[in-house]
Amino acid sequence: MTDLAEPLPGVAPAHRTHPARGYALYLVAATLFAFNGTVAKSVLLTGMEATRLSQLRVTGAALLLLVAVAVWRPDALRLRRAELVILAAYGILGITASQFLYFVAIGRLPIGLALLIEFTAPIMVAVWFHFVLGHRARPVVWVALAMALGGLAVVAQVWEGFVLDPLGVAAAAGAAVALAVYYLTADVQVRRPHPRDPVSLTMWGMVAATLFWAVVAPWWTFPWDALAGSVRFGGGGGSLLPTWVLAAWVVVMGTVVPFSLVVISMQHLRASQASVVGMTEPIIATFIAWIALGEVLTQMQLAGAVIVLGGVLLAERSR
Repeated sequence: MTDLAEPLPGVAPAHRTHPARGYALYLVAATLFAFNGTVAKSVLLTGMEATRLSQLRVTGAALLLLVAVAVWRPDALRLRRAELVILAAYGILGITASQFLYFVAIGRLPIGLALLIEFTAPIMVAVWFHFVLGHRARPVVWVALAMALGGLAVVAQVWEGFVLDPLGVAAAAGAAVALAVYYLTADVQVRRPHPRDPVSLTMWGMVAATLFWAVVAPWWTFPWDALAGSVRFGGGGGSLLPTWVLAAWVVVMGTVVPFSLVVISMQHLRASQASVVGMTEPIIATFIAWIALGEVLTQMQLAGAVIVLGGVLLAERSR
Protein backbone atom coordinates (compact mmCIF):
# COMPACT_ATOMS: atom_id res chain seq x y z
CA MET A 1 0.00 0.00 0.00
CA THR A 2 2.87 0.41 0.72
CA ASP A 3 1.38 -0.52 -1.07
CA LEU A 4 -1.27 -2.27 0.95
CA ALA A 5 0.17 -5.75 0.81
CA GLU A 6 -0.75 -6.62 4.38
CA PRO A 7 -4.07 -8.26 5.26
CA LEU A 8 -6.77 -6.22 6.95
CA PRO A 9 -6.83 -6.69 10.73
CA GLY A 10 -9.34 -9.26 11.87
CA VAL A 11 -9.69 -10.81 8.41
CA ALA A 12 -9.30 -14.57 8.49
CA PRO A 13 -10.46 -17.36 6.22
CA ALA A 14 -13.49 -19.43 7.00
CA HIS A 15 -11.51 -22.49 5.90
CA ARG A 16 -7.99 -23.33 4.78
CA THR A 17 -8.46 -26.07 2.24
CA HIS A 18 -5.48 -25.05 0.09
CA PRO A 19 -2.88 -23.13 2.15
CA ALA A 20 -0.21 -23.68 -0.52
CA ARG A 21 -2.47 -21.90 -3.01
CA GLY A 22 -2.96 -19.08 -0.53
CA TYR A 23 0.79 -18.63 -0.07
CA ALA A 24 1.34 -18.67 -3.84
CA LEU A 25 -1.37 -16.07 -4.50
CA TYR A 26 -0.12 -13.80 -1.72
CA LEU A 27 3.45 -14.06 -3.00
CA VAL A 28 2.30 -13.04 -6.48
CA ALA A 29 0.45 -10.08 -4.94
CA ALA A 30 3.52 -9.03 -2.93
CA THR A 31 5.64 -9.27 -6.09
CA LEU A 32 3.20 -7.07 -8.03
CA PHE A 33 3.13 -4.52 -5.21
CA ALA A 34 6.94 -4.56 -5.11
CA PHE A 35 7.26 -4.18 -8.89
CA ASN A 36 4.78 -1.32 -8.75
CA GLY A 37 7.28 0.72 -6.77
CA THR A 38 9.73 0.67 -9.67
CA VAL A 39 6.97 1.45 -12.20
CA ALA A 40 5.68 4.35 -10.09
CA LYS A 41 9.18 5.76 -9.60
CA SER A 42 9.78 5.61 -13.36
CA VAL A 43 6.64 7.71 -13.87
CA LEU A 44 7.69 10.16 -11.17
CA LEU A 45 11.10 10.57 -12.82
CA THR A 46 9.33 12.02 -15.87
CA GLY A 47 8.37 15.00 -13.74
CA MET A 48 4.84 14.01 -12.77
CA GLU A 49 4.05 15.16 -9.25
CA ALA A 50 3.40 12.63 -6.51
CA THR A 51 0.01 14.27 -5.87
CA ARG A 52 -1.13 13.64 -9.44
CA LEU A 53 0.10 10.06 -9.59
CA SER A 54 -1.61 9.37 -6.27
CA GLN A 55 -4.81 10.93 -7.60
CA LEU A 56 -4.66 8.89 -10.79
CA ARG A 57 -4.03 5.68 -8.88
CA VAL A 58 -6.87 5.95 -6.36
CA THR A 59 -9.36 7.26 -8.91
CA GLY A 60 -8.67 4.49 -11.39
CA ALA A 61 -8.81 1.86 -8.65
CA ALA A 62 -12.05 3.33 -7.26
CA LEU A 63 -13.76 3.17 -10.65
CA LEU A 64 -12.70 -0.42 -11.30
CA LEU A 65 -13.70 -1.54 -7.81
CA LEU A 66 -17.05 0.27 -8.12
CA VAL A 67 -17.82 -1.74 -11.25
CA ALA A 68 -16.75 -5.00 -9.59
CA VAL A 69 -18.82 -4.38 -6.45
CA ALA A 70 -21.84 -3.23 -8.49
CA VAL A 71 -21.75 -6.52 -10.40
CA TRP A 72 -20.95 -9.00 -7.63
CA ARG A 73 -22.04 -7.26 -4.40
CA PRO A 74 -24.54 -4.50 -5.27
CA ASP A 75 -25.87 -4.49 -1.70
CA ALA A 76 -22.43 -3.27 -0.55
CA LEU A 77 -22.99 0.01 -2.42
CA ARG A 78 -25.33 1.11 0.36
CA LEU A 79 -23.77 3.49 2.89
CA ARG A 80 -24.88 3.79 6.50
CA ARG A 81 -24.66 7.22 8.13
CA ALA A 82 -22.82 5.74 11.11
CA GLU A 83 -19.89 4.65 8.94
CA LEU A 84 -19.35 7.87 6.97
CA VAL A 85 -16.79 9.40 9.33
CA ILE A 86 -14.68 6.27 9.75
CA LEU A 87 -14.75 5.59 5.99
CA ALA A 88 -13.61 9.16 5.34
CA ALA A 89 -10.75 8.74 7.83
CA TYR A 90 -9.87 5.36 6.30
CA GLY A 91 -9.77 6.78 2.78
CA ILE A 92 -8.17 10.17 3.43
CA LEU A 93 -5.82 9.54 6.37
CA GLY A 94 -5.12 5.90 5.57
CA ILE A 95 -5.14 5.39 1.81
CA THR A 96 -4.52 8.93 0.47
CA ALA A 97 -1.76 9.89 2.91
CA SER A 98 0.04 6.53 2.80
CA GLN A 99 0.14 6.40 -1.01
CA PHE A 100 1.07 10.05 -1.49
CA LEU A 101 3.84 9.98 1.11
CA TYR A 102 5.14 6.67 -0.28
CA PHE A 103 5.45 8.25 -3.73
CA VAL A 104 7.28 11.24 -2.22
CA ALA A 105 9.60 8.86 -0.37
CA ILE A 106 10.53 6.71 -3.39
CA GLY A 107 11.26 9.88 -5.34
CA ARG A 108 14.06 10.64 -2.85
CA LEU A 109 15.10 7.25 -1.47
CA PRO A 110 15.85 3.82 -2.86
CA ILE A 111 12.53 1.99 -3.11
CA GLY A 112 13.59 -0.81 -0.76
CA LEU A 113 14.57 1.61 2.00
CA ALA A 114 11.35 3.61 1.66
CA LEU A 115 9.32 0.41 1.98
CA LEU A 116 11.44 -0.72 4.88
CA ILE A 117 10.62 2.41 6.87
CA GLU A 118 6.94 2.25 5.93
CA PHE A 119 6.73 -1.40 6.96
CA THR A 120 7.36 -0.43 10.59
CA ALA A 121 3.63 0.44 10.74
CA PRO A 122 2.65 -2.87 12.46
CA ILE A 123 4.94 -2.00 15.37
CA MET A 124 3.25 1.41 15.66
CA VAL A 125 -0.10 -0.38 15.79
CA ALA A 126 1.14 -2.62 18.59
CA VAL A 127 2.38 0.41 20.55
CA TRP A 128 -0.97 2.19 20.00
CA PHE A 129 -2.90 -0.80 21.33
CA HIS A 130 -0.61 -0.94 24.38
CA PHE A 131 -0.57 2.72 25.43
CA VAL A 132 -3.85 4.09 24.06
CA LEU A 133 -6.29 1.18 24.06
CA GLY A 134 -4.82 -0.52 27.11
CA HIS A 135 -4.22 -3.89 25.45
CA ARG A 136 -1.04 -5.04 27.14
CA ALA A 137 1.58 -5.94 24.55
CA ARG A 138 3.70 -9.04 24.88
CA PRO A 139 7.35 -8.44 25.85
CA VAL A 140 8.38 -9.58 22.37
CA VAL A 141 6.82 -6.39 20.94
CA TRP A 142 9.39 -4.25 22.74
CA VAL A 143 12.16 -6.50 21.44
CA ALA A 144 10.69 -6.00 17.96
CA LEU A 145 10.61 -2.22 18.44
CA ALA A 146 14.25 -2.17 19.55
CA MET A 147 15.24 -4.32 16.56
CA ALA A 148 13.41 -2.08 14.11
CA LEU A 149 14.90 1.13 15.50
CA GLY A 150 18.38 -0.39 15.63
CA GLY A 151 18.05 -1.73 12.09
CA LEU A 152 16.88 1.65 10.79
CA ALA A 153 19.87 3.31 12.46
CA VAL A 154 22.14 0.89 10.60
CA VAL A 155 20.31 1.52 7.31
CA ALA A 156 20.67 5.30 7.80
CA GLN A 157 24.31 4.86 8.90
CA VAL A 158 23.83 7.42 11.66
CA TRP A 159 27.48 7.16 12.71
CA GLU A 160 28.36 8.81 9.37
CA GLY A 161 26.04 11.75 9.95
CA PHE A 162 22.84 10.28 8.44
CA VAL A 163 23.40 9.51 4.76
CA LEU A 164 19.76 9.41 3.64
CA ASP A 165 17.68 12.27 2.23
CA PRO A 166 15.92 13.84 5.27
CA LEU A 167 12.72 14.73 3.40
CA GLY A 168 12.57 11.24 1.92
CA VAL A 169 12.96 9.67 5.36
CA ALA A 170 10.32 12.01 6.81
CA ALA A 171 7.91 11.07 3.99
CA ALA A 172 8.53 7.34 4.51
CA ALA A 173 7.99 7.73 8.26
CA GLY A 174 4.80 9.66 7.56
CA ALA A 175 3.70 6.87 5.24
CA ALA A 176 4.28 4.40 8.08
CA VAL A 177 2.07 6.47 10.39
CA ALA A 178 -0.61 6.70 7.67
CA LEU A 179 -0.40 2.95 7.10
CA ALA A 180 -0.88 2.39 10.82
CA VAL A 181 -3.99 4.61 10.62
CA TYR A 182 -5.13 2.48 7.67
CA TYR A 183 -4.84 -0.67 9.80
CA LEU A 184 -6.58 0.88 12.81
CA THR A 185 -9.51 2.36 10.88
CA ALA A 186 -9.90 -0.89 8.94
CA ASP A 187 -9.90 -2.74 12.25
CA VAL A 188 -12.79 -0.57 13.46
CA GLN A 189 -14.75 -1.34 10.29
CA VAL A 190 -14.30 -5.11 10.30
CA ARG A 191 -15.25 -5.33 13.99
CA ARG A 192 -18.51 -3.35 13.74
CA PRO A 193 -21.83 -5.13 14.40
CA HIS A 194 -22.41 -5.15 10.62
CA PRO A 195 -18.87 -5.29 9.21
CA ARG A 196 -17.99 -4.60 5.60
CA ASP A 197 -16.22 -7.14 3.42
CA PRO A 198 -12.62 -6.17 2.50
CA VAL A 199 -13.46 -5.44 -1.16
CA SER A 200 -16.26 -2.94 -0.54
CA LEU A 201 -14.30 -1.44 2.37
CA THR A 202 -11.35 -0.74 0.09
CA MET A 203 -13.69 0.49 -2.65
CA TRP A 204 -15.26 3.11 -0.36
CA GLY A 205 -11.82 4.04 0.93
CA MET A 206 -10.67 4.63 -2.64
CA VAL A 207 -13.84 6.64 -3.34
CA ALA A 208 -13.15 8.85 -0.30
CA ALA A 209 -9.55 9.32 -1.48
CA THR A 210 -10.81 10.16 -4.99
CA LEU A 211 -13.19 12.82 -3.69
CA PHE A 212 -10.42 14.30 -1.53
CA TRP A 213 -8.05 14.66 -4.49
CA ALA A 214 -10.84 16.00 -6.70
CA VAL A 215 -11.22 18.90 -4.25
CA VAL A 216 -7.52 19.47 -3.54
CA ALA A 217 -6.40 19.03 -7.16
CA PRO A 218 -9.36 19.50 -9.56
CA TRP A 219 -9.34 17.25 -12.59
CA TRP A 220 -9.53 20.16 -15.03
CA THR A 221 -6.03 21.11 -13.91
CA PHE A 222 -4.60 17.59 -14.40
CA PRO A 223 -1.42 17.64 -16.57
CA TRP A 224 -2.62 15.16 -19.20
CA ASP A 225 0.34 16.07 -21.40
CA ALA A 226 2.57 14.39 -18.80
CA LEU A 227 1.10 11.05 -19.91
CA ALA A 228 1.85 11.70 -23.57
CA GLY A 229 5.61 11.18 -23.33
CA SER A 230 7.75 8.06 -23.08
CA VAL A 231 9.84 6.49 -20.34
CA ARG A 232 13.02 4.43 -20.62
CA PHE A 233 11.97 1.61 -18.32
CA GLY A 234 14.77 -0.56 -16.97
CA GLY A 235 17.71 1.82 -17.10
CA GLY A 236 19.72 3.03 -20.06
CA GLY A 237 19.28 -0.23 -21.96
CA GLY A 238 15.62 -0.64 -21.11
CA SER A 239 12.57 -0.44 -23.31
CA LEU A 240 11.03 2.90 -24.26
CA LEU A 241 7.40 2.76 -23.09
CA PRO A 242 4.58 5.33 -23.25
CA THR A 243 4.10 7.02 -19.89
CA TRP A 244 0.35 6.32 -19.95
CA VAL A 245 1.06 2.57 -20.16
CA LEU A 246 3.11 2.69 -16.96
CA ALA A 247 0.46 4.86 -15.27
CA ALA A 248 -2.20 2.33 -16.26
CA TRP A 249 -0.02 -0.43 -14.80
CA VAL A 250 0.12 1.45 -11.49
CA VAL A 251 -3.69 1.47 -11.37
CA VAL A 252 -4.50 -2.03 -12.63
CA MET A 253 -1.55 -4.35 -12.03
CA GLY A 254 -0.13 -2.31 -9.15
CA THR A 255 -3.36 -1.83 -7.21
CA VAL A 256 -6.54 -3.64 -8.27
CA VAL A 257 -5.07 -7.01 -9.32
CA PRO A 258 -2.72 -7.55 -6.35
CA PHE A 259 -5.40 -6.45 -3.89
CA SER A 260 -7.81 -8.96 -5.44
CA LEU A 261 -5.17 -11.68 -5.10
CA VAL A 262 -4.73 -10.78 -1.42
CA VAL A 263 -8.47 -11.10 -0.82
CA ILE A 264 -8.58 -14.50 -2.57
CA SER A 265 -5.48 -15.73 -0.71
CA MET A 266 -7.08 -14.84 2.63
CA GLN A 267 -9.65 -17.56 1.98
CA HIS A 268 -6.81 -20.02 2.57
CA LEU A 269 -4.53 -18.20 5.05
CA ARG A 270 -4.82 -16.58 8.43
CA ALA A 271 -3.59 -12.99 8.79
CA SER A 272 -0.55 -14.11 10.81
CA GLN A 273 0.47 -16.49 8.01
CA ALA A 274 -0.08 -13.90 5.28
CA SER A 275 1.95 -11.28 7.15
CA VAL A 276 5.02 -13.51 6.88
CA VAL A 277 4.68 -13.57 3.10
CA GLY A 278 4.04 -9.81 3.12
CA MET A 279 7.52 -9.28 4.55
CA THR A 280 8.95 -10.36 1.20
CA GLU A 281 7.74 -7.13 -0.46
CA PRO A 282 10.69 -4.90 0.59
CA ILE A 283 13.11 -7.68 -0.36
CA ILE A 284 11.57 -8.20 -3.79
CA ALA A 285 11.26 -4.43 -4.31
CA THR A 286 14.94 -3.94 -3.51
CA PHE A 287 15.94 -6.63 -6.02
CA ILE A 288 13.69 -5.24 -8.78
CA ALA A 289 14.89 -1.67 -8.20
CA TRP A 290 18.49 -2.89 -8.35
CA ILE A 291 17.88 -4.56 -11.73
CA ALA A 292 15.63 -1.89 -13.26
CA LEU A 293 16.89 1.35 -11.73
CA GLY A 294 20.39 0.49 -10.56
CA GLU A 295 19.54 1.25 -6.91
CA VAL A 296 22.27 -0.54 -5.00
CA LEU A 297 22.32 -0.87 -1.20
CA THR A 298 25.52 -1.34 0.74
CA GLN A 299 26.15 -4.57 2.66
CA MET A 300 25.69 -2.62 5.89
CA GLN A 301 22.29 -1.31 4.74
CA LEU A 302 21.21 -4.80 3.71
CA ALA A 303 22.19 -6.09 7.16
CA GLY A 304 20.13 -3.32 8.75
CA ALA A 305 17.21 -4.19 6.50
CA VAL A 306 17.30 -7.80 7.71
CA ILE A 307 17.21 -6.58 11.33
CA VAL A 308 14.24 -4.29 10.63
CA LEU A 309 12.30 -7.04 8.87
CA GLY A 310 13.05 -9.39 11.75
CA GLY A 311 11.62 -6.84 14.20
CA VAL A 312 8.49 -6.26 12.12
CA LEU A 313 7.99 -10.01 11.74
CA LEU A 314 8.24 -10.46 15.52
CA ALA A 315 5.62 -7.75 16.04
CA GLU A 316 3.31 -9.31 13.45
CA ARG A 317 3.61 -12.80 14.92
CA SER A 318 2.78 -11.50 18.40
CA ARG A 319 -0.71 -10.27 17.36
